[in-house]
Amino acid sequence: MTTFSELGLNAHLLKALHTEGYATPTPIQAQAIPSVLAGKDLLGVAQTGTGKTAAFALPMLHRLAAHPRPAARAGARALVLSPTRELAAQIAESFKTYGRHTGLTVAVMYGGVPHRPQVTAMSRGVDILVATPGRLIDHIAQRTVVLSGTEILVLDEADQMLDMGFIRPIRQILSKIPAKRQSLFFSATMPREIGELADEMLREPVRVSVTPAAKTADRVRQSVIHVDPPKKPALLVSLFADPAMRRTLVFTRTKRGADKVARHLETAGIRIAAIHGNKSQKQRESALAEFRAGRIRGLVATDIAARGIDVDGVTHVINYDLPVTPESYIHRIGRTARAGAEGIAISLCGSEERGLLRDIERLTRQSIASVNGGVDAAQLTPQRSGSQRTNGHNRPNRGNGFGHRAAVKQRQQSGDTVRAPARPRHVAGRDMPKPAVR
Repeated sequence: MTTFSELGLNAHLLKALHTEGYATPTPIQAQAIPSVLAGKDLLGVAQTGTGKTAAFALPMLHRLAAHPRPAARAGARALVLSPTRELAAQIAESFKTYGRHTGLTVAVMYGGVPHRPQVTAMSRGVDILVATPGRLIDHIAQRTVVLSGTEILVLDEADQMLDMGFIRPIRQILSKIPAKRQSLFFSATMPREIGELADEMLREPVRVSVTPAAKTADRVRQSVIHVDPPKKPALLVSLFADPAMRRTLVFTRTKRGADKVARHLETAGIRIAAIHGNKSQKQRESALAEFRAGRIRGLVATDIAARGIDVDGVTHVINYDLPVTPESYIHRIGRTARAGAEGIAISLCGSEERGLLRDIERLTRQSIASVNGGVDAAQLTPQRSGSQRTNGHNRPNRGNGFGHRAAVKQRQQSGDTVRAPARPRHVAGRDMPKPAVR
């Protein structure tokens, strides 16, 4: 199968895809869509950037539109669970984009914003609800969300759910959903606990396993600069002196560190913004909009952004602080080198971080080239493939995505607090580069 029309999707969905300029499915879409259309459970092992959002959104929209019925009050016919509020917003936006001609309704709920608008959105029931586990548990406890009529359940980024400590809340949510349902389960990796959860959720699932055509690391030119920690701020400013750093993500280990780095860069005249769990949802959305539009050159972020934020055309990733867990390094640098382009990842490594660097090299099975602080322009200029453009108006790609010791910190950064049951529209979220839907 080479086109979406051959996958059996209805005319309303094909019209939306045509409007967006998408005609060719990615491998995971070609494999998953027919099985989901047939009503089968699905286990998808897929990384960010493979197109998994459309792989479940398109057939779900098709099935719900084919059997229209009103949702129960405060209910949802389909539920998608996402680990972070940014990713939840992006998934909801994808459903709205693909389903714009179907008449199906979509709501999104996550922490960090008031409950009341979410209660209002759910009052009459919706066809599709995209939610983070913590906020959904809150609504279930308050009886402002009822899942007794849910027909389809999707668990996205299951391994990140595990890392963030959401497995118990997920099991609570599962107990509120009918056993007779269609379940779709997606995870980039399959550790033991995730495999056990998949066994609980799924009935005779179809398994699809897809990796990107080229590993992200193969297209990211990685380097490390060994530097005394007090000299990191000045070095970072000198790196931004290169105009090749048009759209750069800078990662820090802490929220306070992100604010400190952002202030230093602003003082040096570099337009920048910080984004982390202590920022309000409005501040986070505003910073992302500025970054996507190219009105600021950089975004300083904690690891919440590693898989929960997808931004077009990121040219550089700077690891101001090396991450505590090597897996986070992979997710960080995966924010660049999209849609066939190359990207640059530079790590600033202090003497106390050399052990973390060794962990990263051990995980990636490669040595990261060490360069001096005067990185030349050639090393900082990512290459483009074919007709790939990287100006702020083109859309080279949209993607979709810790060790357990960092789970509490990351959950706090996500703004999605889990509580015991006893007691945005302008967000880019299409998980796909053109011409293939991602």
